[in-house]
Amino acid sequence: MREEILNAGAVQPARYALIDGNSFFCSCERIFRPDLVGRPIVVLSNNDGCVVARSREAVALNLPMGMPFHAQRGWLRRLGVTAFSANYALYGDISRRMMQVVGEFGAEQEIYSIDECFLHLTGQFDSQAQGQAIRHAVWRRVGIPSAVGIAPSKTLAKLANHLAKQERSYHGVFDWDWLGTSGADRQLERIALTDIWGIGRQLAEQLTRNGIATPRALRECDPAWLRRRFGVVIERIAQELAGRPALPQEHLETAKQSILSSRSFSRLTSDPDALRASVAYHVTRAAEKLRAQHSVAALVGVSLRTNPHRQDLPQYRNYCCLPLPQPSDDTLQMTQVAMQALTAIYQEGYAYQKAGVILLEIRPADRVQYDLFAPAPNVKRQQLMQTIDSINRRHGHGTLRLAAEDLSPDWRMRRAFLSPCYTTNWLQLPVAH
Repeated sequence: MREEILNAGAVQPARYALIDGNSFFCSCERIFRPDLVGRPIVVLSNNDGCVVARSREAVALNLPMGMPFHAQRGWLRRLGVTAFSANYALYGDISRRMMQVVGEFGAEQEIYSIDECFLHLTGQFDSQAQGQAIRHAVWRRVGIPSAVGIAPSKTLAKLANHLAKQERSYHGVFDWDWLGTSGADRQLERIALTDIWGIGRQLAEQLTRNGIATPRALRECDPAWLRRRFGVVIERIAQELAGRPALPQEHLETAKQSILSSRSFSRLTSDPDALRASVAYHVTRAAEKLRAQHSVAALVGVSLRTNPHRQDLPQYRNYCCLPLPQPSDDTLQMTQVAMQALTAIYQEGYAYQKAGVILLEIRPADRVQYDLFAPAPNVKRQQLMQTIDSINRRHGHGTLRLAAEDLSPDWRMRRAFLSPCYTTNWLQLPVAH
C-alpha cells in the first residue's frame, strides 16, 4: 500500500488501460430504475432459463451463476431479488454509448466485448487522475459504474482491472506498476493460471504438467521453449506477463470461420409459418454479424429439432446445408436459400422446439474469386444491406427487418420480465410525470 501511495501521483509512460462496466447488464437496468440502487438484481438467459448476470448485491447473497430461475423463483422473491429478462437491444445501445465516451480518452481503442475495451494511453499522464476521469465521464454521461486497470500490456491490464474491482480503497482504478517488482511477483504467485486472459482449464493443466504451475513461473519461462511446446499465443502471453506488449489487435478481432444463430421457441410449435419466421430472423442476425466482420459466406445451413426431453412426444431432428450462387453477405439471398433448406427438412406431425441457421465457408469479402459464369454481385443490393445495418445500429435492432420474421409470433422467446427498450424504441421512451 505504501508503494501505491508513493506512485499514485507519479507520471507514467504510455501504456494500456482496460475499462470494464461493472455488472454491466444489471447496471443497464438500473439506469432507468434508480429505485433498484443497492438492491439485488439478476438478468436471465434466453427464455428466462437461468441467471447469467448478477449485481454486487446478488453476489453477496451467494446466488450462483447459471442457477435455474423457475426452480428458485419463490426463494429469489423472498430474498427481494428483482429479475429481468435479457434486454439485448438496451444493453447493445448502452454499450455503444459507453464505448464512444471511453474512446475520447485514448489514441487507439480496441473493443473487446459488450462491456470491455482497451485504450492505448499515450504521452504523460497521472494514472489515478486519468482513470478517475474516464470513470466519471462514463458515469456522468452514460450512467454505468466502471473500473479501470492500467498496465504496460493488455494481459496485465486485465489483472489490474480485477484488482481495481476487488479492493474498494482503490476507488475503481489500479495501475499494475503500483505493486512494484516484489508486489507483482506475489500477485503472479497467488493467482491461478486460469485467471490469466487466454488460458483455459485444459491449457492450464498442460502447463502444470510441464512444471508451470503459476503465472509467475510462466512469465519466467524461456520464450523459444514455450513457442516450440505450446505455440506462439502462450509465448506472447508470457511476454505480456513480463510487461512487454505482444498481443496485436488481431488477437482480439479474429474473424469467425462460422456464424451460428439459434434459439429455442417460447412454446412448442408445428406451424410452418412460425418456423419460417424463426429462420428468417436467424438469417438476418447471422448476416449482420457476417457484414460486421467484412466477410461473405458460401454455404447456408438450417437445423430443426423437437424437444429431446419430451419423451411423450414424437422425436425428430434434421439439418440441411445448401450453397449460395456466389459467396455473399446479402440477407435476402441467404434467406431464399435458407427457406429452401427448411422446406427440405420440415416434416408434419412434430412439435418443434428449436430452429437455427449457420453460415459456413466464410472468407474475407475482398478476397473472393467469383464464378465467371454466375451473376455478378448486385451493387444496389449491397448498398441496401449497408443502409439497413446503419438504420438498425442507430435506431435499434429490428427497426428494419424482413416481413417473413412477422409471419407468426409463436417462435419468439419467452421474456416475461423484459424492461422497456428505453433508448432504441420511440414508443418506449421514459416519461417524466
